[in-house]
Amino acid sequence: MSYSTEERGNPNTLTYRLFFKNSEGKYISPFHDIPIYADEAQNIFHAVIEVPRWTNAKMEIATKDPLNPIKQDVKKGNLRYVANVFPHKGYIWNYGAIPQTWEDPGHKDDDTGCCGDNDPIDVCEIGSKVCARGEVIKVKVLGTLALIDEGETDWKVIVINVEDPEAKDLNNIEDVRRLKPGYLEATVDWFRRYKVPDGKPENQFAFNAEFKDKDFAIETIKSTHTFWKDLVSKTNDGGLNCTNTCVSDSPSCCSKEKAQAIVDATCPCGSADPLPSSVDKWYYFEKN
Repeated sequence: MSYSTEERGNPNTLTYRLFFKNSEGKYISPFHDIPIYADEAQNIFHAVIEVPRWTNAKMEIATKDPLNPIKQDVKKGNLRYVANVFPHKGYIWNYGAIPQTWEDPGHKDDDTGCCGDNDPIDVCEIGSKVCARGEVIKVKVLGTLALIDEGETDWKVIVINVEDPEAKDLNNIEDVRRLKPGYLEATVDWFRRYKVPDGKPENQFAFNAEFKDKDFAIETIKSTHTFWKDLVSKTNDGGLNCTNTCVSDSPSCCSKEKAQAIVDATCPCGSADPLPSSVDKWYYFEKN
């Protein structure tokens, strides 16, 4: 199955949306309709890229909007951009999410002692290619980091595109440590400090900021898939929008025509606004 995207609204504005279509041309939800597995027997997962590497716009699957298009996060009425905290320029991986997963805010994790953050599980794709926003790739899992973000468990799964030239040599978290020295340490540093320019304290981690291995990460993903199954099967979705077009046993499954109407109700694609000059600013902090 292949996927395509359709832009609506004006890039770099509050109107911007990126909708998804399947190979049949039907609008779909990247949260609910793209299968979690690309190859279940080999534990190969799909990943939806929200933020290409080196960019700053905090784009994300809109979990509360019909069909869950990608849009830019907003805080106090303003579009959010991740600051450049020296030496990191924007996001240092292709950042995205695994579809059909959900970190349940009503479930306290036995290992972290914190509940989920109410989002699909996040991935940091570390391959050589800079992906496109909305690109759907097949990834293998290498390990995971347990970020505690404002008291919530926010897993960051380290993955690599199976089509990447380096994929054959990267099979577990220790391979990343050996073949990409400094990358895991930079990942911890990025997540620890990226909110500091906003006046917030450094983020904390479970497991003393140590990465858990591939097997642990895969089991974590599978548990979030179970939570998603419970979410999409209910009519009371806890504030999230479960509108989909392919999950036939879901009460929120809608017709092709209704999905078309959802997209038609948004603004047509227009010209992009310029990025604010503040996006290029650098921040410097001593590490605690």
